[in-house]
Amino acid sequence: MNLPKELRYSKEHEWVKTEGNLARIGITDFAQSELGDIVFVELPEVGTELVVDEPFGSVESVKTVSELYAPVSGKVVEVNGELTDSPENVNDSPYEEGWMIVVEMSNEAELEKLLSAEKYEEMISE
Repeated sequence: MNLPKELRYSKEHEWVKTEGNLARIGITDFAQSELGDIVFVELPEVGTELVVDEPFGSVESVKTVSELYAPVSGKVVEVNGELTDSPENVNDSPYEEGWMIVVEMSNEAELEKLLSAEKYEEMISE
């Protein structure tokens, strides 16, 4: 399983890559493998305000539909439109082509509550 060390992880299986006060967000390799083949991704519009731990969209796979939960609060400034036509990018490349949204964080202190790669790995192996 691929868990890049430079990312932070939520208990809900989202990853966060910080770029200044921006947070690029997607779901983890573990999450996509548990979901199976992803067939549809529903994401918020640019300008949407997210609240930490609140749903911001959903991922539909052949098995189930799962909510996506905001790992940080802030305003959506970019959405990965490629996922509309190619939702399988989340399965094939969860950390590169499969990213979902970019959020301008309103409270960078929320990053402290996220897990390191090591802590996330401990959580999913239990």
